[in-house]
Amino acid sequence: MKQFNPKTILVTGGAGFIGYHLIRALLDGGTDAKIVALDNLNDYYDPALKTERLRLLEAAAGRSSATFTFIKGDLADADLIRSVFAESRPQIVVNLAAQAGVRYSITNPDAYIQSNLIGFYNILEACRHAQSLEHLVFASSSSVYGSNEKVPYSEEDQVDNPVSLYAATKKSGELLAHSYAKLYGIPSTGLRFFTVYGPLGRPDMAYFGFTNKMVAGESIKIFNHGDLYRDFTYVDDIVRGVLSVMASPAKPNAQGVPYEIYNIGNNHPESLMDFISILENCLMQEGIITAPAKKEYLPMQPGDVYQTYADTSKLERDFGFKPATPLSEGLARFAAWYRSYYLEKENPRQ
Repeated sequence: MKQFNPKTILVTGGAGFIGYHLIRALLDGGTDAKIVALDNLNDYYDPALKTERLRLLEAAAGRSSATFTFIKGDLADADLIRSVFAESRPQIVVNLAAQAGVRYSITNPDAYIQSNLIGFYNILEACRHAQSLEHLVFASSSSVYGSNEKVPYSEEDQVDNPVSLYAATKKSGELLAHSYAKLYGIPSTGLRFFTVYGPLGRPDMAYFGFTNKMVAGESIKIFNHGDLYRDFTYVDDIVRGVLSVMASPAKPNAQGVPYEIYNIGNNHPESLMDFISILENCLMQEGIITAPAKKEYLPMQPGDVYQTYADTSKLERDFGFKPATPLSEGLARFAAWYRSYYLEKENPRQ
């Protein structure tokens, strides 16, 4: 990762799932970069997990040639964002901070407006005035494809019909970034993530929630009666893709705008029922559960989509991106971490 020497990299959402794994890869990768992480440590899910990620990052920083600084703060605080940029002078900004979750957006819309729109606007404004900036990389989502029936989803597809507020804020973020790239020449790359999973993941994600229910002996809720497909992507594969993109600022496209959008996923949708079966097997192999889960089959949820399926040919063409982690391997790693973190607290994963 010498390509990041001696750059300053600002990662928002640095205590989040993908943010943690990205920063960990940088700290473990032999770079001399200065890494600044920003996160508000909110309680959308258990803040103790975010604190654990930060603990692991601090430990990794102690063994790294890179430097690591954590700042607790909110994207919606414009004064804070300006001061962070003024003090750190980042060359690369990776905006992963966002209010996540499709269903939560139905009942808590304000959180999405504050973080995903106002917060991202504050990042764009800071980038606009940052003389040091070389590249803005920002998280979008497969949710922008809404209920598109054409598969696999391509970056060329129309994404004008979101089925959730979360998706609408993510599409809005893409439009805001494009306008700033065009008006102010900010090299900007958006990444549409597809169902990321793995150790130290988000408890609101289905695989994590299923595991918690199984451990408690409760039934798991399976929507659309199990007839759902997701392009599950292991977090280490995601991080490899993000690192490749970070190192190559967007160049002017055919319209002269330094802006690109990429799908980043597994390019292989899995049946939800197959996913659950593999998860059950991994959890039983780790001794976390002793029998398959009790299952409750329900209709489709509001805001949900039938399937996600990424066409990643553009990312493969430009960066050689190719996911390499089979679902069975990724879920086995998650199960091993879950056992060590929740069932063997005295020996947390390093």
